[in-house]
Amino acid sequence: MTITISNLQPVIAIIAGILILVMPRLLNYIVAIYLIAVGVLGLGLLRGLT
Repeated sequence: MTITISNLQPVIAIIAGILILVMPRLLNYIVAIYLIAVGVLGLGLLRGLT
């Protein structure tokens, strides 16, 4: 997989989501799930759902 500028934002969102999950609080879970979802959708890993 080649990482380009267009893939950078989703990758950062996934990494930020995972790091937030390491230090859990309710708001952190909500933000982490949102960031991971945006990252997965942004990378096009769920093309069949969109």
